[in-house]
Amino acid sequence: MKLKNVGLAEKKRIRLQKELDSKKTQLERNMLGQFATPPNLAQEIVNYIFEKKLFDKQMIRFLDPAVGTGSFFSALIKNFPEGKIESAIGIEIDRDFAKVADELWASYGLEVINSDFTHLNPPKDERELANLILTNPPYVRHHHIEKKEKMKLQRKIKSKIGYSINGLSGLYCYFLLLSHSWLKKEGYGIWLIPSEFMDVNYGTIIKKYLTEKVTLIHIHRFEPDDVQFADALVSSSIVIFQKKKPEKNGMATFSYGGNLLHPKISQLIPIGALKHSQKWTHIPNNTTFLDIDIEHETPRLGDFFKIQRGIATGANKFFIMQRTKAKSLGIPEKFLKPILPSPRNLKVEKIESDGWGNPILDDSLIVIDCELPENVVKKDYKQFYQYLKAGKESGITERYLLKKRFPWYKQEHRESPPFLCTYMGRNNNKNKPFRIIWNKSEAISTNVYLLMYPKDALAEMLNDNPELEQAVFEALKQIKTKDIMDNGRVYGGGLHKIEPKELGRLPANELVEILKQYDYQLPTQQKISSWV
Repeated sequence: MKLKNVGLAEKKRIRLQKELDSKKTQLERNMLGQFATPPNLAQEIVNYIFEKKLFDKQMIRFLDPAVGTGSFFSALIKNFPEGKIESAIGIEIDRDFAKVADELWASYGLEVINSDFTHLNPPKDERELANLILTNPPYVRHHHIEKKEKMKLQRKIKSKIGYSINGLSGLYCYFLLLSHSWLKKEGYGIWLIPSEFMDVNYGTIIKKYLTEKVTLIHIHRFEPDDVQFADALVSSSIVIFQKKKPEKNGMATFSYGGNLLHPKISQLIPIGALKHSQKWTHIPNNTTFLDIDIEHETPRLGDFFKIQRGIATGANKFFIMQRTKAKSLGIPEKFLKPILPSPRNLKVEKIESDGWGNPILDDSLIVIDCELPENVVKKDYKQFYQYLKAGKESGITERYLLKKRFPWYKQEHRESPPFLCTYMGRNNNKNKPFRIIWNKSEAISTNVYLLMYPKDALAEMLNDNPELEQAVFEALKQIKTKDIMDNGRVYGGGLHKIEPKELGRLPANELVEILKQYDYQLPTQQKISSWV
C-alpha cells in the first residue's frame, strides 16, 4: 500500500514540478539554476545505491541540499523499506518548491528546510550528520552570483577545508565543497553535476578535492548527445565518493555512455594518475591510462605557436559586411580589414591571396576598424559618419563590449594568422568538429577561430623558408580529431569546443618530425634540438 501511495505522490510531484517551472521564464530558471532531476535518472542513481549495497549494514541519514520538489527522496523511499531511513532532510531556497516538497513528503519522514544551504552551518554532533548526500545542485554560472556573495562563499570554503576556489566557479562547486562538513565520516556523496568540471580551469579544485579529501569511487559521464535535462544544454556526470582518506594505491571507476549500472565503457583508473591529469573527459579510454596521461615532456603546439582567439566585435552584423556594401556606404578603404567568413561558410582549407592581401573566396568580407575620434570622422568622412550614427541610434553602443571601447568602432588588434583552427563544432558523419586552415592572405578572423602564430625558432624557419609552410600545414592536419576533442570540452548535444591553452597542450610530434628534416647551420638549429 505504501508503494502505491508513493507512486501517486510521485505523479503529483511531476505535475506540480511542471506547473512551478512554467511560472518562470527560461532566463529566470537559468539564473537560478533550477533544472529538475528527471525521475528516471533519480531512480537510476538510487538503483545503484541499492545494487551496490552501500547501506546494507547501516541506516540511512539522507540529506539533499537542493531538494527541489523531492525527486531523489521519492526514488529513495520507493527502493528502501520504511525503517531503513533513520532521518531525511531536504534544504530548498525556493519557497514554492519547498512548500511542495513538504506537502508531498513530510508524512514519509522528510524534514524540509526553506533556506539557502550555503548560508547554513552543519550540526556540531557527528551523530547528526548525513551519511548519504544525494543531490542535483543548482547550476548557476559565476556571473549570476553577486560579487559580495561570491567572496563570502570563498572565505567560508577556505576556512572549512582550506581550499581557495576560483572566482569563475559555478554555484554547484560551492555546494559540493561546503557539503564536506555535512557528511559523516565514511558517508557517501552522490552528485549529479555538469561534466565541465573535468575540463575547465575552475574545475581543478573539485578534482583536487576528489583525489585528496575523499575516496573517489565512481564517475559516470553521459554521452554528449544524451542530454539529461531537456531544458538545459549541459552534459552531465554522476560523481560518487566516500568521506575517507584515499588509499595510496586506490582506484576509481570511470564509465561513459549507457547508464550508471550498465555503461558502454568502464575503466579502473589509479587515483595517483588522476592527480597528474589536467583533464578527465578523455577517461575512460580503450588504451591504458598511462598512454593518455599528459604530464610528460613531449613537445606541445604551444611550444611552437602563440595561440589566441580571433576578435570579438560585439556586433558582427554591424561591423562585418561584403566589401561591395562597404564601398556603397562610402566607408574609406583604410578603415576596412579583410576578415574570414564563419567556418560554416568557409569551404576551403587553404586560403589563397590576391595581389592586395585579400582572400580569394566567394565571400569577400571586411570588418570596420577605425581609430579616429568621432568628431574627426564627422568632419572628414561624412558618409562613414552617417553609418556610425545610424548604429549609435539603434542602441548598439550600449552593448557590453562596445561600452568598454574608445572609440567604440575600433577593433582588437590582430595580425593575420598563417594558420587557424576552428573553435567549436559537432562531430557527425558530415563534419568534423575541428578544422585546420592555412591562411595565405592578410585576413583576420572573429573569435570562432583560434589563431596560430609561429613563434621563436619556427617563425625564423618559416621566414627563411616560406616553402616550409606547406609541410607545417600538413603536420597540423595530421593531429587526430579525437586528440583535439579529448583535450577540449564537450557540452550537451555533442557540441565540442577547444580554448587556446587547450589547443596549445596538444602533442606536436608530427611537427617535430618535419622540422628534424631541416638541417640548418644556424642558431635556429640549437633551439630545435631542445625540442627533439
